[in-house]
Amino acid sequence: MTSTIVSPHLQLELAQRFRDVRLRTLGLCNPLTPEDMMVQSCAEASPAKWHLAHTAWFFESFILREFLPGYKLFNADFPWLFNSYYRNFAEFPEKRLRSSFSRPGLDEVLAYRSYVDEGIGKLLEAGAEPEVLKRIELGANHEEQHQELLLTDILHAFYTNPLRPVYRNDERKSDSSSARRHGENPLNFVQFAGGMVEVGFTGTGFCYDNELPRHRVWLEPYRLANRLVTNLEFAEFIADGGYRKSALWLSAGWDAVEQNGWKAPLYWNENGEGWRLFTLRGELSLEEIGTAPVSQVSYFEADAYARWAGKRLPTEFEWEAAAEAQPLQGNLLNTKNLAPVAAEDEGKQLLQLWGDCWEWTASAYLGYPGFEPLAGSLGEYNGKFMSGQMVLRGGSCATPKAQIRSSYRNFFQPETRWQFSGIRLADK
Repeated sequence: MTSTIVSPHLQLELAQRFRDVRLRTLGLCNPLTPEDMMVQSCAEASPAKWHLAHTAWFFESFILREFLPGYKLFNADFPWLFNSYYRNFAEFPEKRLRSSFSRPGLDEVLAYRSYVDEGIGKLLEAGAEPEVLKRIELGANHEEQHQELLLTDILHAFYTNPLRPVYRNDERKSDSSSARRHGENPLNFVQFAGGMVEVGFTGTGFCYDNELPRHRVWLEPYRLANRLVTNLEFAEFIADGGYRKSALWLSAGWDAVEQNGWKAPLYWNENGEGWRLFTLRGELSLEEIGTAPVSQVSYFEADAYARWAGKRLPTEFEWEAAAEAQPLQGNLLNTKNLAPVAAEDEGKQLLQLWGDCWEWTASAYLGYPGFEPLAGSLGEYNGKFMSGQMVLRGGSCATPKAQIRSSYRNFFQPETRWQFSGIRLADK
C-alpha cells in the first residue's frame, strides 16, 4: 500500500471517505432481516453480521489499538472472534462456524461499529500521523472488498433458500426492453501491438502491496474481444455438450465437473420452458437477460469455453496494458444495477472493461519481481495466498468504483463460482 496523505485537506477527504464507506455497508444491509444476516450457505461465504463485525475489527485491531492513546477494547473476545486469517495477530474460529455466532447479537455488533467509528473520528480530529492515515485508507478499501463479498454471499444464501427471496425488486436496467440480441453488438476483436510495456501500480493514490512494484513485461501482439461473453453465447456452449466433452477441460477442471455435477453456471436452472437465472433481483429467464454477460463461472469453465470457441483467456498483463488508459466507467456498484447488463455501443473499441463481471485471466496469482509484503500482521493481507489461485481483473457490478483500477489484482481458486466472474476472450 502507498499513500501520500499529509495535508489537512486530504485528511478531511479521507475522513469523508471513511464515513461514506461505513454508511454504505449499513445501507447494503437495509434489505436484510436479522435472520438473513446469520446465514452462511457455502464454505467460501460469511454471514452478513460477520462482515459488519469483521470490518470494525480491522479498524480496531490495526489502528485504534496501536495509535489511539488509552483505547479500551469494546469486547475482550472480539480480537480473536472476528479475526479472519491473520495468524500472527490472534487465533480464530474455523470459518465454517461463523453462522453459529448467534452471540453477539446484531445490536451489539452495530454498537461495536459505532464505538470503532467514534475512535477513528478522534484520531482524525487530532490530526493523525501519516501511518494512521495510510491504515485508515487501507481499512476503507478493505471494507469495500467486504461490501462486494456481502452481496455475493447474500446472493448465494437467497439462492439456497427454497423460497428464493428477492434482495432488491426495484427497477433495473433492462436488456429485454429494447429486445437487444448479441447479433446487434457482434463479438469482434481489437488488435494490440504488444511489445515492452510497464505494468503494476502507477504511483498515484492508493494500491495494495500485490500491485507492486511496477515493472516491465514483454507482450507478443494479441487481440482482445470487444465485450464479455453473453448468457446466450454461453447457452450455445451448453447446448453443444460443453459440459460433457472432457477434451475441452483442464484435468482438474474436468474433475470439478464430475465431482460437483456441473451442467451450467451457478444459479442457472432449467425447466420445461428453458433456462432461468437467479439474481439479486430474483429469478429471470434467459430470454430476459440473454445479452448480459454470463456470470458466476469458474476459471475452469471460462477456460473450457475459450477452447470451445477456438480462442483463449487473456493474461493479466494483456488485460492491464489494454485497460490502463481507458476511463473508469462501467456497471459498478454505484450504478445500483446489482447485476451484469448488456454491452452498449458507446463508440469505444473495448466495452465492459470495468464492472459487470470480474474477468478471469490465464495468469496464476504470484508476486511481482521484487514484491515485498507489508510489515507485521498486515503482511498476511495478500502475500500468503500466492499459491493455487488465478487472477481476475476489472471489477464487477458489486464492486465500489473507488475500489477498482487497472492494476487491481483480484484472485480466487480456479474452481470458485460464487463471485460475479465472467469471460473475455483473447486471440493471437
